[in-house]
Amino acid sequence: MPERRIAIAGCGPCGLAAALLLHRAGFAVEMFERFETPQPVGSGLMIQPTGLAVLAQLGLSERLIAQGQRIDRLYGVAGGQTVLDVRYSNLPRQGQFGVGVHRASLFDVLHEAVRVDGVPISTGRAVSASRWTPEGRVIAFADGSESAPFDLVVDALGARSSLAPPVGRELAYGALWASLDWSPEAGLDPHTLSQRYRRASVMAGVLPTGKGGGETERAAFFWSLRADQWPEWRARGLDPWKAEVAALWPQCRAYLDQIQSPEQLTFARYAHRTLSKPSERGLIHLGDAWHSASPQLGQGANMALLDAWALAQGLKASADMDQAIEAAAASRRLHVQLYQALTWIFTPVYQSDSRILPVLRDRLVGPLSRLWPVTAIQAAMVSGLVGDPLPRLGLPAFSAAPRNQ
Repeated sequence: MPERRIAIAGCGPCGLAAALLLHRAGFAVEMFERFETPQPVGSGLMIQPTGLAVLAQLGLSERLIAQGQRIDRLYGVAGGQTVLDVRYSNLPRQGQFGVGVHRASLFDVLHEAVRVDGVPISTGRAVSASRWTPEGRVIAFADGSESAPFDLVVDALGARSSLAPPVGRELAYGALWASLDWSPEAGLDPHTLSQRYRRASVMAGVLPTGKGGGETERAAFFWSLRADQWPEWRARGLDPWKAEVAALWPQCRAYLDQIQSPEQLTFARYAHRTLSKPSERGLIHLGDAWHSASPQLGQGANMALLDAWALAQGLKASADMDQAIEAAAASRRLHVQLYQALTWIFTPVYQSDSRILPVLRDRLVGPLSRLWPVTAIQAAMVSGLVGDPLPRLGLPAFSAAPRNQ
């Protein structure tokens, strides 16, 4: 059988993981990246047990864990009352946890593996479109040139992919992100994602992200903000904003003192979109190019890793390319639909202008979150395990020894 040629558009975690899995499965893989030097975009994120299961199969989980910080709990407070308390220890399978990590660390781990494996990356190649020809699918670039035909093009270009039709909508709320040094004097638990809320319109959080490739423990600090208020935020300057944060969360002064310039904060916009048909002849959309949402449940990178694994499994199981990519999409469809629905439901509870939803959250959900079986349900939701996606993909679960207390 002739060697099947696969192009991957996008050099983020989704594209890099797909490249590794497909290259190791024996396919001829070539990556295309718009930047001259591949680089990560964004600040902190959480790798859940689902994402760790894929990284373990790539032999990269321990390396990623060493660069990040083990997270055992998600804890949120509103008005002095606990309204979110999720512990991975409440999962039926012991040894489960999340990993707080900077996007750069995840990128570096995957990119280094791609480099070592010898997967070619063509840089400075901004993808603008693709088309099917009798010889295969051809990629069109922004400079007017085209690629040679490929048996399959993998769209890993993210939520604003030029290869996917426009669907969904931009969300009203985004977030300011800053990568800062971890501050022990703040008194926060280094194994907890900590958050503070005022109604649903204000949310602050601190995610421990480990040392990365350096010697200093780091953290990602984030602040919820309406997208239409971002210009006003920049015009006001840092001091009024710092005073607002400190009034909500006095412990954060140690982090605020590290922010001396607005350039230290990156504003992230979010969109909720799901393609009804993630594949067509010689083309499949993975990760945010297929399904994007707010980061409330922390599933973005993890869903993308599962998509990449599903594609590799589908291609290994069938010699018919179209059947293989349809099978890959089908194996992910239920899990994707579940988490798109869950994120749609829960995002307004934590990021919206509603005054009713946060009252229900604080007076009803908060107390219930401390009772079984809600404790187990919340842990399953956060860990990405609702819908039991791993057995469906033939993916062994990842677990490690419990952390010493």
